[in-house]
Amino acid sequence: MPTADDLARARVLLERTSTAERVAGILREQIMEGQFSPGDRLSEETITAGLGISRNTLREAFRLLAHEKLLVHELNRGVFVRKLDTADVTDLYRVRRVIECAAVRAGHELSDVDTKRLAEAVDDADSAALDGRWQDVGTANLRFHQAIAALHGSPRVDELMRQLSAELRLVFHVIKDPRILYEPYLSRNRDILGALLSGSVATAAEMLQDYLLDAEQQLTAAYAEASAR
Repeated sequence: MPTADDLARARVLLERTSTAERVAGILREQIMEGQFSPGDRLSEETITAGLGISRNTLREAFRLLAHEKLLVHELNRGVFVRKLDTADVTDLYRVRRVIECAAVRAGHELSDVDTKRLAEAVDDADSAALDGRWQDVGTANLRFHQAIAALHGSPRVDELMRQLSAELRLVFHVIKDPRILYEPYLSRNRDILGALLSGSVATAAEMLQDYLLDAEQQLTAAYAEASAR
């Protein structure tokens, strides 16, 4: 059994890991918001200076995000935002259907917090669309679907959905005009919200299932077109 002195010597690792997890959370959020694109090289100098952290802490954060399939390390070149492919799209949407459709079909009564999160995400997307801020529409769209997943009431599902959202944002970059990607789904999100608020669980689940199938097909087609160029 380790002594108190043994554990004290490991304290620095604990502190570094905790900080690395917070740094990973910041970078994951920035990926989800579209601030990084697939293939971008992450500058250790810029990030350590901007966040006021050590290189060791940043490298631990990089390892965490690489485990989440968001970053890749290339020998003698550095760390890059991962480029996803059609197989990733298929798998991501398979997982989304499992998580999100199950959350809706469970038919939990919406709490005030649930309703607020869903409605704010829909309203934020509509407002951003009116201003022509299509990247912000994408962020609001992802938050709407995170709020759907949150209906499970599971911190583990919430964490998984945050990771999925970052991967999804990397997938979305395949369509260069974000308006083309996001605009068709604005009214569909509001329709799903309306069905949830009225207690029409079966209708909401059917709408969401069709929504996810359509989005997957749109993205798969975009990847096929990009690879053919």
